[in-house]
Amino acid sequence: MRKNKVDIITLGCSKNLVDSEQLMRQFVANGYTVEHDPHKINGEIVVVNTCGFIGDAQEESINMILELGEQKQKGRIGKLFVMGCLSERFLKDLEKELPEVDRFYGKFNWKELISDLGKSYHQELATDRVLTTPRHYAYVKIGEGCNRTCSYCSIPIITGAYQSRPMDEIVGEVRGLVAQGVKEFQMIAQDLTFYGLDLYKRMALAELVERVSDIPGVEWIRLHYGYPSHFPYDLLPVMRERDNVCKYMDIALQHISDPMLKMMRRNITKAETYELLERMRREVPGIHLRTTLMVGHPGETEQDFEELIRFVKDIRFERMGAFAYSHEEGTYAYKHYKDEIPQEVKQDRLDYLMRVQEGISADVNASKVGQSFRVIVDREEEDFYVGRTQYDSPEVDPEILISKETPLSPGSFYQVEVTDAQAFDLYGKVLNGCKNCQ
Repeated sequence: MRKNKVDIITLGCSKNLVDSEQLMRQFVANGYTVEHDPHKINGEIVVVNTCGFIGDAQEESINMILELGEQKQKGRIGKLFVMGCLSERFLKDLEKELPEVDRFYGKFNWKELISDLGKSYHQELATDRVLTTPRHYAYVKIGEGCNRTCSYCSIPIITGAYQSRPMDEIVGEVRGLVAQGVKEFQMIAQDLTFYGLDLYKRMALAELVERVSDIPGVEWIRLHYGYPSHFPYDLLPVMRERDNVCKYMDIALQHISDPMLKMMRRNITKAETYELLERMRREVPGIHLRTTLMVGHPGETEQDFEELIRFVKDIRFERMGAFAYSHEEGTYAYKHYKDEIPQEVKQDRLDYLMRVQEGISADVNASKVGQSFRVIVDREEEDFYVGRTQYDSPEVDPEILISKETPLSPGSFYQVEVTDAQAFDLYGKVLNGCKNCQ
């Protein structure tokens, strides 16, 4: 093992990634070498930032901890620490079942790790990070926690009530990231649309996006994750009129049938959902909508599922993910509903839903052949440069594979013509004479 080296592994969502990046900055300030690569574990200290949302994520986190515990027993790593949502939720059980871990930290007290090692936590660096993303984009967390009471969701149990970050603090962080060369900003929170209600007693997402949009050097702003009930419609003109606010909205809808929306405690109806989506597309021409849907929630009938399929075919989401219901301890559904739908039925419904979406995605991508788009290049691979349009978020959305006819620079923008399409990828070439279309 390498002395004075820390390896950090992040599991779960981009909100966890921001926490890891802030922790890495604190380690660097204390003289450590830090890496964020699960395939190169050889440090004196290893930290796992866990996810505890649903069963599959919990299993992934546990398996990673067990694997690292074996490495520790073999003397290949020194100390092993665990932080994040899994340990926030199941602290006592984990301490009992995983004695190979030196200490568990929750979602919010991970700063104690630094002092437990006899080092100093630098408060003046609280919002500074070591970016683990390509240097041209970053995630910016605008709030933590959630005030919604969805039946199936464990996140409020883990994170507590919603806490907006002060607007000036967020603006200052973005200015600092721009100074480091960041051009693209993924604005993230468990619920973007609640932003400001706790601090300012009003919905302030539109104002925040405007202020960030005004910062010189901010090329793209992309929004994850909206909530459909009481959506802040004043955001839509900002999205329509500001060139650097991507025409993209990630809004988890979960279901469409009124019985399911009621059982899920979503505080919205089918008619209101259709109205919301129609208004988004009307007020922001060309907007790409990403959503997440759930199958197999207690009480979901074949009729409910067929209604969900019709909804997906009606709306034709440009981007969509889905998952099967997980019966999570402590949630409203766990206390009040029986997990009665067999796992194989859940999986069959999930597979069918995703097959329907694959066909829609193929049609959406095929419609782009022959059009040109402003594209940011993320990286170079052996046969292609890999980039994204404003309609594509890193890691989760389609990429555009650009032919190597012209040398390109990762982190730069180019005008690219789409020459071919598959369900989840586009192919393109840089337009003649456009060597760096900023």
